[in-house]
Amino acid sequence: MKFFVDTADVAEIRELAEAGLLDGVTTNPSLIKKANRPMTDIIAEICEIVDGPVSAEVAAIEAQEMIREGKFLAGIADNVCIKLPLTMDGLKACNELTNEGYLVNVTLCFSAVQALLAAKAGATFISPFIGRLDDINLDGMELIADIRRIYDNYGFDTEILAASIRTMNHVREAALIGADVATVPPATLKGLVKHPLTDKGLETFLADWKATGQTIG
Repeated sequence: MKFFVDTADVAEIRELAEAGLLDGVTTNPSLIKKANRPMTDIIAEICEIVDGPVSAEVAAIEAQEMIREGKFLAGIADNVCIKLPLTMDGLKACNELTNEGYLVNVTLCFSAVQALLAAKAGATFISPFIGRLDDINLDGMELIADIRRIYDNYGFDTEILAASIRTMNHVREAALIGADVATVPPATLKGLVKHPLTDKGLETFLADWKATGQTIG
């Protein structure tokens, strides 16, 4: 499974990239607002840090304007992935942009049939929102499983990018189902390394090593 981080915080991205944990980055208008900097500056800086896809979202709602904005964003760096909403206009723009060789992430997916349409439109990534479905008492992981089965049935190349991830269990379950990518907040990604037995074991090892009176090197 690939790990993307869902943030526009350049410092967080740099820290995770230095640990070798990042395969890409996803941003959205809400994250850009939180960063409180010009979008183009943020995307350009992130693309210098991360070699993998960096999703930058259009603001337009009409297909031709989405295409224009998407091409502008893609001009920032070679690894920009144009993020489009899962609407009919978004699918039209996706089809044209992917046919021209651009990377496209179709976002705000909440049903398996939406994901099927995005794959038929040539999407590079589909972003089903797990947490937001859970918020309305639907099973977000069931959606990931349904999309996986449909894509496998028909041999679609579109990668399932599990989004709106809230917990470490979301990551585990998405990996078990076979999602290609998980995009997670920085705190969640860092939290994946933690386990109380790891901490306890390390504490014991360090105490025993100190008791030997030895040093290394």
